[in-house]
Amino acid sequence: MAENTAGKTAEKIHDVRLEVNGVTHAVAVPARRLLSDALRQECGLTGTHVGCEHGVCGACTVLVDGRPVRSCLMFAVSAVGSEITTVEGLAEPDGSLNPVQQAFRECHGLQCGFCTPGFLTTVTAGIKENPCPTHDEAREMVAGNLCRCTGYQNIVKAVERAAEIARGDAPAAAPPEGDDGGLEAATGDAEVARDDDASTTGLGA
Repeated sequence: MAENTAGKTAEKIHDVRLEVNGVTHAVAVPARRLLSDALRQECGLTGTHVGCEHGVCGACTVLVDGRPVRSCLMFAVSAVGSEITTVEGLAEPDGSLNPVQQAFRECHGLQCGFCTPGFLTTVTAGIKENPCPTHDEAREMVAGNLCRCTGYQNIVKAVERAAEIARGDAPAAAPPEGDDGGLEAATGDAEVARDDDASTTGLGA
């Protein structure tokens, strides 16, 4: 480790490769860099939102080897060797929305969209593990994610609807013409503005 001009020990930088949405990202990060920050800043995948930074709100949830993980509680260097899926990687191979994204759009399961990426990843994993959730199981599936807009009713409806679509019980409805029905938030294309993002992600100025 090199000495900086102030006589303090410079922070060691690690060259790592992150497998995200089927793409290899070669990034250089300090050991303390959170996975959420690496995804947003080093990989440019801003669909993963940073909310509470304490693992409570669930906005930063991604899939690591298919399981939901709070990316604000995981170091990027700890994710080496794992397959990471963010909201940008949830779409079907042909680019169409996956059942959960379709259901959230159809059931109006989002408003501002800030929490939506975490819900989408959580529910995608949830219905894979439990393809036929009861109403109570659907509520439990999203109990660890916080939403300050919707009151959760339509989110729970979207969980149940997503399970139906994934099972093939009912096709997804087409969105109204000229209305994306929250498509940007459902695919991770919408960027939510934050004041001084760097200072609120543990990176400092």
